Amino acid sequence: MASAEETALTETTGTGNTAIGINTLKANTIGSGNVALGADVLSCNTTGVNNVAVGNGALFINTVGTRNVAIGPAALRNNTTGNRNNALGYLALYRNTTGNYNTANGYRALFLNTTGGGNTANGYLALYSNTTGIYNTAIGTQALSCNTIGIRNTAIGHSALTSNTTGAYNTAIGRGALFCNTIGDINTAVGTEALQANTTGSQNF
Repeated sequence: MASAEETALTETTGTGNTAIGINTLKANTIGSGNVALGADVLSCNTTGVNNVAVGNGALFINTVGTRNVAIGPAALRNNTTGNRNNALGYLALYRNTTGNYNTANGYRALFLNTTGGGNTANGYLALYSNTTGIYNTAIGTQALSCNTIGIRNTAIGHSALTSNTTGAYNTAIGRGALFCNTIGDINTAVGTEALQANTTGSQNF
C-alpha cells in the first residue's frame, strides 16, 4: 500500500477519496468520492468527483471529468472533462478527452475516440478508429473498427461494418455483414457476410 506521501499530495477539501499507488490523485484539491488504485492513476484530477480508476495510468489526465469508470492499464488515460464514460480493458477509450456517455469493453475498444459521445463498443478493437462519431453500437471483434465520424451505426458480429469510415445509419447483423461498406448510408444487412461487397451504395436492404 502506498504511503500518504505517494498519494493525495495536494488535497485540500476533497472528501471520501481512496488512493492507493504512486502518484495517485496527487493533484486532487476538492474532488470527492474518487477511487484510484495503481500507479499514476487519476494523477491530474483536481475537482472531478465519483470516478473509479483501477490500473496503471487509468484516467491519468482527468481533471474535472466526473462519474467515469476506467478499469485496465491506461483505460481512459487522456480523458480530461468527459463525463459518465465506462472503459473496461487495456487501452480502452485511451484517447477520449471530452466525449461523454461512452462504453468500451475490450482491448483498445474506442481507442481513438476523442469527442464522440453515446457510443458502445464491446469486443477487441471494436470502434477502434472512431474519433467524433456519435451513437454507434459495435458488438464483436473489429466491429466498426475503421469508423471515424460515421454516426448512428449498429454492427453486431465479428467484422461487421469493419471498413465503414463515414457511413451513417447502417445496420449490420452477422459475421462480416456490410464488411466493405465505407461511406454508404442507411443500409441494412442481416446474415453472415450479407451485403459484404457493398462499398458506397446506400439504402440497400
